Amino acid sequence: MTGIGVEAGAQAARSRALAVLRVRGRALGVAVLPAGAEVILLAGAVTGHLVGPGWDAARWAVGVLAVLVLLATAGIALVVSRARPATSPTVPVPEESAPDLYRMVRDLAERLEVPAPSAIALTPDCDSWLEDRAHAAHGPPPRPGPSAADIPGEGRRSPRRAPVPPVLVIGSPFLWWMRVGELRAVLAPVVAGTGPSAHPDIAAARRFVRGLDATAAVAATPGRGPLARAACAVLGRVARLLLGACREHAAQLERGVAAAAAERAQTVDYGVRIVAQEQVGLAYAGWDRLLTRVALPAWRMGRWPSRLDAGVVAALTELSRRDRLAEGFASRLGERPACDLLEEPGTMDEAASLLAARLFHGGPAECGPDWAPVDWQSYPEEVVDRTWRADAARLHRVLDSLGTRPARPAPTLSRVLDHLTEPPATQGHAADAAPGAAPAPAAPGSALVPYDHAPDGPDEGPGEDPDEDPGTERSAVLAAGLSAEVAREETAVPRGATAAGQGPPSILWDGGALPLVPLQPPRTARELLADHVTAMVCCAAVDTAGAVPALDWLDGPALLLHGERAADLTPRVLSLIERGDPGPLRDWLAAAGIRPEKPIRLV
Repeated sequence: MTGIGVEAGAQAARSRALAVLRVRGRALGVAVLPAGAEVILLAGAVTGHLVGPGWDAARWAVGVLAVLVLLATAGIALVVSRARPATSPTVPVPEESAPDLYRMVRDLAERLEVPAPSAIALTPDCDSWLEDRAHAAHGPPPRPGPSAADIPGEGRRSPRRAPVPPVLVIGSPFLWWMRVGELRAVLAPVVAGTGPSAHPDIAAARRFVRGLDATAAVAATPGRGPLARAACAVLGRVARLLLGACREHAAQLERGVAAAAAERAQTVDYGVRIVAQEQVGLAYAGWDRLLTRVALPAWRMGRWPSRLDAGVVAALTELSRRDRLAEGFASRLGERPACDLLEEPGTMDEAASLLAARLFHGGPAECGPDWAPVDWQSYPEEVVDRTWRADAARLHRVLDSLGTRPARPAPTLSRVLDHLTEPPATQGHAADAAPGAAPAPAAPGSALVPYDHAPDGPDEGPGEDPDEDPGTERSAVLAAGLSAEVAREETAVPRGATAAGQGPPSILWDGGALPLVPLQPPRTARELLADHVTAMVCCAAVDTAGAVPALDWLDGPALLLHGERAADLTPRVLSLIERGDPGPLRDWLAAAGIRPEKPIRLV
């Protein structure tokens, strides 16, 4: 039954590939219609049937039209064939750096009776796929693929040379979290897709669709002259028209290829694949949490964790310790991890971590004074403590701009508490004195809250608009000032390649703005104010009560008070900024031994 399913899926994919190629044939047929009409008119003149002034004028008009259409067709065909298709940013894995991984993939391909992928690359995401990089603009192919006669089920139906097999792209978190057997089971249906990819008709159809997509991107490139814009408008319109005609057939083609690959992979490690699929979901959850809670605060401080994939293992191990539903997953850690298939897993992890910073945050492609790697041991000092003190310094700068009592001889937490507690009746002159304090969206460059920070406060009603920032008049003015200050800092300090569209192009990606996948939207003014007040409290705790910054693998930056994590601070801070009530926070400070009147150290 498996062979029947594979053949049915492959046949469906081939029929859809032929449908795509028929669209190309019809387009060419339409393009040569004026030339055909001109041939008929010229033949009529030669035979003496279509003579006279009217026919002569028709021959001239149709001839000119035919020449123009043929020239336009040749130009469009040239762009479609030479336009560079976009490819995903990845970390290449040379065979000499991962011989065991290549051996496993080739053994898998041999068992599946399909061509082996031409190369392997890593992506900093929880996904795996095949990607065709045989275009001339992507460089010479790693090695030639097998002929169509070597592919089971293809025989010698076509004398055309089989295309180069695609590149296997593997999600880097899979290599660190999964065991070798699990990775093999997960990759089986992906590698099985190289079989249909080697069919000449499927390869030609995919190449045509990718060429049209690249042509549409070329036509949309800004910054051209008037004549080039006009030509690009025609080019883009034709490309989009053909893409629309091919869209449904191309989608069905990919579904057929996926179905055939899945059916073929049923014969390989079926039982292990069921368990491995559970690990895929778990790895995705841990990766997402690590990026948003742990990596993002570091990226905002100009530091990028150099061992993100190793952090996934630590985060998921911690999850298995806390969550009884995941207890069984920790027992797998005694088996051989898939990252052992790499000769230098640390180097690969570092490269994938830097690429993750580019894709998800827009960081530069290379290290620099303001973009340095940080290891997990240095994370509390280099990221957590610096984040808190930078936010505290910004908070006091904004308080100075609002005309409040200056911090002498040094800034204190009491100054913040007193300002947010004072009655709003005396606030009028402060609002007028706030330069740039008009409400502004929170920029994404400030630090993440150093513990579990719920966007919705505990007193938020069910019918309240989540986009509004409830609070006192003083907190609203202070939040607006912080938003404006953060926005000014983001604008004044050039981030080089971190700014959208300013990064150096990847050698494999022709894309536009970075980051490609922003992790979080800008925070509201209330969230920004809560983060800064919390940072001030954490600085006071470190300087006056012996607390220490720490890293929680699941929740990111954390504050340790007397050896225990302070996880009940958020509602007390929200009570201060939303109702102007410092009572809960002062009680918490007194219980923790934190002295708000003592000076704290800023950056």
